[in-house]
Amino acid sequence: MPVSLAELAVRFGCELRGDPARQVDHVAPLAAAGPSAISFLSNRRYLRYLGSTGAAAVVLSAADADACPTAALVADNPYVVYARIAALLHPPRGAATGIHQAAVVGREAVIADGVSIGALAYVADGARLDAGVVVGPGCVVDSGAVIGADTQLKARSCVARDVVIGQRCVVHEGAIVGADGFGIARSEDGWVKVPQVGSVRIGDDVEVGANTTIDRGAIDDTVIGDDVRRDNLIQVGHNVVIGAHTAIAAGTAIAGSARIGENCLVAGHVGIVGHIQICDNVTINAKALVTRSIDEPGVYSGKFPAQEARQWGKTVGRIRQLVRGPRNGPGDAG
Repeated sequence: MPVSLAELAVRFGCELRGDPARQVDHVAPLAAAGPSAISFLSNRRYLRYLGSTGAAAVVLSAADADACPTAALVADNPYVVYARIAALLHPPRGAATGIHQAAVVGREAVIADGVSIGALAYVADGARLDAGVVVGPGCVVDSGAVIGADTQLKARSCVARDVVIGQRCVVHEGAIVGADGFGIARSEDGWVKVPQVGSVRIGDDVEVGANTTIDRGAIDDTVIGDDVRRDNLIQVGHNVVIGAHTAIAAGTAIAGSARIGENCLVAGHVGIVGHIQICDNVTINAKALVTRSIDEPGVYSGKFPAQEARQWGKTVGRIRQLVRGPRNGPGDAG
């Protein structure tokens, strides 16, 4: 449904430079946007596309507004404003409420009003689905699991026994929440499985990426705080604790009993060993290996145990010098 630029400016607290009556109905990238689209600029790598954009309007910062050839919505954080506009113009498709005839729902499951359960889904006795929950096709919600209001379980995701998920969460396709943790003890005759008797507790507004796994606790629970965002293909081991507002990119593996603080950013393919602590406000760059606790906020990098980013840069420089060798050392012709 078309929305005027004036309405967007008021709703999202932007300065409007241009025709307030101009309307937009979808979002598009700068290079491909047409006359009914709105686009954004937050990364200056794409500044070269601004001058030729065909968008009706662009969300950008005050520093770039003078170079905009069309209407501008000026914001302190263009990317955040763009995200909110995109959500307004492209609302998710609502699932039809009710239970599909091909779903299996236990007689003792507690199903609130407005719940949608898709084809071939299974909801066990003792599970509870609060109002507005969407259970996609082929999902499993095991006994004792609690799914908070307006949470979405996408196709083929699995919520194991006694797992508790908060409100407004999204569990994407193929994710598994509450599988047994990797608990084994070596005996003279081989490995002995350690029973995983804890569960998983997930806060509100959490996103779990496709094919991500979150293991249940060995004794206590694995705990995920509010507004934690996880990309695809992430492994969270048993008894891990992740603080609120932390975001973790794809391919990261977090071993059992690690504790990650609030407002952290963990880039792709990071490895975090077990039984360590990472304080609040830490950024870990891609492919880092964290083998020791991090007690100071900052940016950390490195395949050798992660260290503060500036120190890592010096280490890399020294390694390069060693590889190149002295320019006029013994044996040099020059």
